Amino acid sequence: MEQRITFFTLGVNDLKTSIDFYENKFDWKRSELSNENLILYTLNGIHIALYSREELAKDATVDSTGDGFKGFTISHNVWSEKEVDDLIESLRNKGVKIVKEPQKVFWGGYSSYIADPDGNLWEIAYNPYLKKD
Repeated sequence: MEQRITFFTLGVNDLKTSIDFYENKFDWKRSELSNENLILYTLNGIHIALYSREELAKDATVDSTGDGFKGFTISHNVWSEKEVDDLIESLRNKGVKIVKEPQKVFWGGYSSYIADPDGNLWEIAYNPYLKKD
């Protein structure tokens, strides 16, 4: 199988609240492929979709209940420790929940964690081992 991810679909409890978060906190622009039930954001060839948690669970034929750590994080990498600090401060000023303050981490980088309205964890990180294309 080809190594590729095309979509991350986040099951959200309140679509309007999540739209507000991604469009007014992250300043993302909605894809023209979106509709009233499925909101898409295109990011460098990968798409993040927002969809009703209940409907997504129904589609996957699983129970929609559950909370706590979901077993994954999504990472947004920047190119310096200062960029991590600046982005976290900007998000803090927009009312975003900061889960972990920026700090040096065991693997040699520098990172922080924030949570979206549904508790999905976003790591905001500087990874000194990543190279710009």
